[in-house]
Amino acid sequence: MNRWMVATLALALGGISAAAQSLEDLNIQIHGYATQGFLYTTNNNILTTTSSNGSPAWTEAVVNVGAQPMPKLRIGVQARYFLLGNYGNAITLDWAAADYKVNDKFGVRAGKVKAPSGLFNETQDIDPSYMWSLLPQSIYPIGSRNSQLAVYGGVVYGTLKLGPNLGKLAYRGWGGQVTLGPGDGYFVNEVETGTNLPDGLNGVENGTALHWLTPLPGLMAGASFIRTNTWSDPVTVGYGTYKGTETLNPLNIPSYFAKYEKDKVMVAAEFERDTGSALVTLPALGPYGISLTPIDGRAWYAMASYKLTDKLTAGVYDSQYISHKTPLGPARYSKDWTISGRYDFNQFLYAKAEEHIVDGTEWGYDVTLNAGGLKPTTKLTILKVGVSF
Repeated sequence: MNRWMVATLALALGGISAAAQSLEDLNIQIHGYATQGFLYTTNNNILTTTSSNGSPAWTEAVVNVGAQPMPKLRIGVQARYFLLGNYGNAITLDWAAADYKVNDKFGVRAGKVKAPSGLFNETQDIDPSYMWSLLPQSIYPIGSRNSQLAVYGGVVYGTLKLGPNLGKLAYRGWGGQVTLGPGDGYFVNEVETGTNLPDGLNGVENGTALHWLTPLPGLMAGASFIRTNTWSDPVTVGYGTYKGTETLNPLNIPSYFAKYEKDKVMVAAEFERDTGSALVTLPALGPYGISLTPIDGRAWYAMASYKLTDKLTAGVYDSQYISHKTPLGPARYSKDWTISGRYDFNQFLYAKAEEHIVDGTEWGYDVTLNAGGLKPTTKLTILKVGVSF
């Protein structure tokens, strides 16, 4: 189904009921933020920027509009301008959905809806809500954020009481179509070496998530599971010389996570594994045009932050990814130690500073901007300023 039709449909659900209402009755709210980042690295250029020379090529601007035409119905939409090196430089639709909440036990969303996987997927589009300049890239790669954030489909959700002294269980179930656009970070090196997917990759994703809100105040533990079907779309290789298909075979992605927040302290951790395979088939080359790439990635991070003052927060995390089907060497893994700080000047203006020490070359590097070859380690400094409303 055409994505803009889905977005229009989601908004229309509220518009029909709201036609006779005043703007005040609709409870319309408009929010957003804008950020400007600066990146500097030693050894390697990263995230498709010329960061070894210092790069200001990271700009984002977000606006979301929400309304409540009925007591149990909310509708909303969020648009984003995103530029990070060669990623983006376009306006995209983050999400557009209608949300009908029957009660605490059951609700449903439809449209382009956020996929509630892992610990941060539902909030990774809201920079003012967390202290990090970059969320752990082992699980939340910024080059694929738009593809990973949402599906064209629906979500059912609710929270159940488990009984005395057992806490609550929040559940989520979702399904729909996902599109990895041709400019997605997943394809950067393919495009630069002459492989192009004009339509990207498209397919169906289904998932479930459980969050146990434990009796211990501030402690949540949970798990999510994503299953994709077979995705297959046209591909050209050799800068258009050969035509065929690229197929992403079914993926299974379980994730396990926990988070504890109390007073000024936050501690969190997450583990994810993705297994499957990718297949490129070029009929013109016969058996020589068939290439199968097995996928077995293990990703995890552990993080902690502490609110030093009302305005200053400091944090640290260790984020790691290992590709078990890649030959031994730096290209097999990325290990990212990060120290971060955030200062809130007031409720609207904030600044972030972050230092990454990255060992390994599995993520974030493209071929063209590192033509001399990749060094096994690099240091990344990020400075970012943001304003929200």
